[in-house]
Amino acid sequence: MTGELLRVMVCSPVNAGWNDPSRTEVWQELGFQRVPDFARAKREHEIFCALLRERGAEVVVLPASDFLTLDAVYAHDASLATDLGLLLMNPGKKSRRPEAAAHASFCSQLGIPVLGEIVTPGISESGDIVWLDAQTLLIGQGFRTNRSGIGQIRALLSFEIKPGRPSRKIEVLSARLPYGAGPSACLHLMSLMSMLDERTMLVDLPWLTVDTVELLKARGFRFIEIEPSERETLACNVLSLGHKRLVAIEENSKTNQRLRDAGFEVATFPGSALCINGGGGPTCLTRPLMRG
Repeated sequence: MTGELLRVMVCSPVNAGWNDPSRTEVWQELGFQRVPDFARAKREHEIFCALLRERGAEVVVLPASDFLTLDAVYAHDASLATDLGLLLMNPGKKSRRPEAAAHASFCSQLGIPVLGEIVTPGISESGDIVWLDAQTLLIGQGFRTNRSGIGQIRALLSFEIKPGRPSRKIEVLSARLPYGAGPSACLHLMSLMSMLDERTMLVDLPWLTVDTVELLKARGFRFIEIEPSERETLACNVLSLGHKRLVAIEENSKTNQRLRDAGFEVATFPGSALCINGGGGPTCLTRPLMRG
């Protein structure tokens, strides 16, 4: 999650239907704070994509589809990229389940095969999945990803990776998530932590369980804590581009300064309409497909 970002899939507000009154009228059901501001969100997304391109990433755009909802702009959640192909999620938020098929169809055109998919009764969203390293996944168990989903991911990733390196299986660990604001809210594991480099995490420490903190510390991670007053504006959701370069929401100025003080380069973009309204930060806006 912290290698150089080379290729990334996004979904624009246009393709997610933010300009379609028949889709925006259900904004409350989808958990948005207010009616989406299409023009402002579109501009914010354009600035975000420009930042990615300027820093060397190839940006590909998920095509529009009648099956996509406003949430599709948060392209991270419906699939997980692995060395052997795309793992399709079965989102806990039912309205998002068609997104997985859309990811599979588009990525097949890019030459990316499907490794497998999570099926009911399993539910899973990639916002709950953190690669601690190339061989270890930490998956949050909560309202959006359940025990069955985690078990299916573990089974699908039980292959041995052989080409060019010793045979090793991917280890899948689980971390229980807090109740938080309840099942209607979007609380992912990545709401509480972001990988910054191979040994540094941005964390919302009071919201992590003791077991999770002890697991991460035992693996040698150091923590940078967010500014608590910026929790509701998604301060903990930061995208790593590799080489100590990050992309963050500009509204979280105090947390961003902590990251700069720790030696990271932080590029920012306005995220009030695009991110904060719908509860999805910079990482949520991307489905990384290739890292160096």
